[in-house]
Amino acid sequence: MIPTIDDVKAAAERIKGIAIRTPLLRNDALDAATGAKVWVKAECLQRGGAFKMRGAGNAISALSPEVRARGVIAFSSGNHAIAVATVARLFGIPATIVMPADSPKIKLDTTRENGATVVTYDRVNESREEIGARIASETGASLIKPFDDPFVIAGQGTAGLEIGEEIAPDVVLTPASGGGLASGVALALPKSRIIAVEPVGHDDIARTLSAGSIQKNAPGIRSICDGLLTDQMGEIPFAIARARFERAIAISDDAALRAMKFAFRHLKLVLEPSGAITLAAALEGGLDLKGQTVALIASGGNVDAETFARALAV
Repeated sequence: MIPTIDDVKAAAERIKGIAIRTPLLRNDALDAATGAKVWVKAECLQRGGAFKMRGAGNAISALSPEVRARGVIAFSSGNHAIAVATVARLFGIPATIVMPADSPKIKLDTTRENGATVVTYDRVNESREEIGARIASETGASLIKPFDDPFVIAGQGTAGLEIGEEIAPDVVLTPASGGGLASGVALALPKSRIIAVEPVGHDDIARTLSAGSIQKNAPGIRSICDGLLTDQMGEIPFAIARARFERAIAISDDAALRAMKFAFRHLKLVLEPSGAITLAAALEGGLDLKGQTVALIASGGNVDAETFARALAV
């Protein structure tokens, strides 16, 4: 099922009381650096520290009470894990989260603190999808996918609805990996140009849009943007992306670190590398944004102290 803007609007009603409305922020230094009027959607201030609360909240809320009572399972490098664990706790149901063993400690700890059982795996040599499917089969828990699910996509799209209620952006810069957030926002803002932003070395969406078919990333970890390291984008996001994404651009780790420092200094926001990648695109991505109204989604702020200190030192 390909979700529509009506599904995004339904999601907005369903997640009331689960996700919060996050602010749109402006800053003179950011406008001066880009020549545009730039608005930052601060999803780092979302419950759970990232936009993922929206999709997880919608997907779990949409389950029937009988199915939901059997629990949920998810696979995630961190922010989806935290979101599913948090929503499960709110509903009083069990949650099992399959996470890479090298996930940032803050994300592993926060997931456990929200009551979830964490199962770790080797992201290079093991398949999280296979592990998650096996556990779901054994326990009867519902698998809450991180991006290739219509309810998750519709939930993530509510961030775009909120943007559209305050401004009419010419351009939206959104982080993209599996494509759930970017495709949901594209549904919510049909008149805006959508530019997906991904890490250098994990530029499968750019290659996918060029080829007209889903392209995979080679195995291996090539970026500090741990939330944007999926093997490939989802089938449902691709169906939306091929019609709505203008392009995708890749941003280096160094640029993401500099954007984290800029966000802290000028916006007073703490961003993780994945959450800062759109700001990096606006500042260093070679985009001509002059004279335009731009919305960028600062998608998360769950960052280890060591990584944040590294950003402040650049």
